[in-house]
Amino acid sequence: MSNEAVLHAHSDLAHGAHDDHHHEHHHHETFISKYVFSQDHKMIAKQFLITGMVWAILGGLMSVFFRLQLGYPESTFPWLEDILGKWAKGGRISDEAYYALVTTHGTVLVFFVLTAGLSGTFANFLIPLQIGARDMASPFMNMLSYWFFFAASIVMLSSMFVETGPFSGGWTAYPPLSALGDASKGSKTGMDLWLIAMALFVVSSLLGGLNYIATILNMRTKGMSMTRMPLTIWALFFTAVLGVLSFPVLFSGFILLIFDRNFGTSFYLSDIFITGVGALPNEGGSAILYQHLFWFLGHPEVYIILLPAMGMASEILSVNSRKPIFGYMAMVGSLFAIAILAFLVWAHHMFVTGLNPFLGSIFVLLTLLIAVPSAIKVFNWLTTLWRGNIRFTPGMLFAIGFVSLFISGGLTGIWLGNSALDIHLHDTYFVIAHFHIVMGVASMFGMFAGVYHWFPKMYGRYLNNSLAYIHFWVTLAGAYLIFWPMHYEGLAGMPRRYYDYSNWESFKQFLELNRFISTVAIIVFAVQLLFLFNFFYSIFKGRKVTTQNPWQSNTLEWTTPINPGHGNWPGEIPEVHRWAYDYGKDGHDFIPQTTPVGADESHH
Repeated sequence: MSNEAVLHAHSDLAHGAHDDHHHEHHHHETFISKYVFSQDHKMIAKQFLITGMVWAILGGLMSVFFRLQLGYPESTFPWLEDILGKWAKGGRISDEAYYALVTTHGTVLVFFVLTAGLSGTFANFLIPLQIGARDMASPFMNMLSYWFFFAASIVMLSSMFVETGPFSGGWTAYPPLSALGDASKGSKTGMDLWLIAMALFVVSSLLGGLNYIATILNMRTKGMSMTRMPLTIWALFFTAVLGVLSFPVLFSGFILLIFDRNFGTSFYLSDIFITGVGALPNEGGSAILYQHLFWFLGHPEVYIILLPAMGMASEILSVNSRKPIFGYMAMVGSLFAIAILAFLVWAHHMFVTGLNPFLGSIFVLLTLLIAVPSAIKVFNWLTTLWRGNIRFTPGMLFAIGFVSLFISGGLTGIWLGNSALDIHLHDTYFVIAHFHIVMGVASMFGMFAGVYHWFPKMYGRYLNNSLAYIHFWVTLAGAYLIFWPMHYEGLAGMPRRYYDYSNWESFKQFLELNRFISTVAIIVFAVQLLFLFNFFYSIFKGRKVTTQNPWQSNTLEWTTPINPGHGNWPGEIPEVHRWAYDYGKDGHDFIPQTTPVGADESHH
């Protein structure tokens, strides 16, 4: 028996049990077990992605409705009543409905789209494929994490249809609006459903996050040391750690809120009178306590949303610049620094709550410090692009767009992080402009970059490039045209969350500007529908992928078959010999991670 045969027999023994089980498993896989209650991480990723896309369209549509009100406060649109019924009597959105739309828009985009949609999709899809694992550490728990998210979606959606209307106290759900059922119509049943949905969502995030951490730490293939992991995996790892440490705090905040609403406690309420009568059985709570609990998640949340986008952008920039990523260890170190600092800056959302100014100055310092690792990342991305042999694929354009938005949106954070300036800017359009650009739109761009780049691996087909380029340019220009002007409105003191500004002498000057912003918002929303068409059309009718590695990339996911089955690699899992970024080295355009070190060097 030759050596090779012995090795082969040995590997058959090692993988035999696993593989037989696989082939058996494939014969009686039903529609339900394959597409609905799937335990294959690739299918679960697609479930997260498509559910996230549904929410993105709903959340985007909500913003179109309330932008109509802001741009055309005097006009009526009879067709609005046909769509929204009693919410838009006489063709004008009611003030109650306006607040409900703003609240739900914020909630679903921050949590259901940019958290579940982004991490749920790409952590699930990429972690096993890029570290060389057959699946997640616990495929069952992974499936549960999706179904908890799905349950949260159903409850959140149903909260929009209760008689008293959806919750309308802002996506941050500050008491007393969120803690007192009598505070407004939108504080009744809709609020209870909102809380239940968010509690289910937190459970989903924790199940997912624990799984991602366990998988990355324990299931890397032979040779895949931590320092050989692609930056995507590092970013998803730190994202999961942030979620596991901060979501329980939000959960506890919500539980206390449920108690205040339904069981006569007063964790957050004190001294409240309705028509001269004390409204509470107990006194002595603090609304500020809720803000601490909320923002202790709320600030890491910004990075839970941003880090996966940063990781994917790093990977895509390197692949399409045909250059090694610049400063790999600095990139990992800055991810680590961001992860730590994310926990130390939450009170910069609270400079105007009567926080002790000395404490405020500490939070100012820590907030400005987080600019340092962010700047390191930006420098390294730009240096990776510098003199690269760049291929402008749609994924690459969105990754570059991500870097642009991250820079321009991040710079205004330095203003808001200054507690003296923040007294003027807090709760104005300046804040909206800042976080939409740096967190909302930038992370969306990271998500689009990921979808365009890994779509061939997900579905074995390509997206249409012409539609992709239209999608990119309109969305990039539109994002700046919508949110850049809002900085000026904010500097002039224009407050957010107001239904109608036309009665204010000081803000009448912005009437034309608001109309312009609303018009661009509608155009940008329309272009997202073009992306949606491209996505679903290409799944069935797109150009088929014929090569295993279409982007000539080094990472392991491109060593699997074009349409990988459950288990990812038909034979043995490949062994890793080098880091993920050997591009343009020793006369080779790219050297996959599976190439033994020395094999390529010995050609000379």
